[in-house]
Amino acid sequence: MTDFYIPEESSPAEAIAAIGEDLALFDDWMDRYEFIIELGRKLPAYPTEWQDESHLVRGCQSQVWLAHKAEGERLYFTGASDAAIVSGLVALVLRVFSGRTRAEILSTSAQFLKDLGLIGALSTNRGNGVAAMVERIHALTAGA
Repeated sequence: MTDFYIPEESSPAEAIAAIGEDLALFDDWMDRYEFIIELGRKLPAYPTEWQDESHLVRGCQSQVWLAHKAEGERLYFTGASDAAIVSGLVALVLRVFSGRTRAEILSTSAQFLKDLGLIGALSTNRGNGVAAMVERIHALTAGA
């Protein structure tokens, strides 16, 4: 059975605030990158059979796969990437969106990535890729 990401925070806003607090603990972006990479290492195992075209996120420089399941009103996500830093970004995105209601997911935009300084600190391609992850989550949510 695949482990889907279960966040500690009770809402997307709380998760975003907690991520901001975590990132603020580090003085420079190299330390923040190490922290983000470590988050990626802690992601639940992602099944190799789901590393296919139907789970692939378009618009990412690296390969990123996302899967979801619905449990009542809540959607749960799991994901993986073939790049260490991107796996960490997957973990951050899942922390915000997984385990939330459709309304919470659809009302949370990718703006938090810019507000936290992540988009500005990443290469343009990586920034576009992480925004593509949020778009894919919104699309999966709208169609779920």
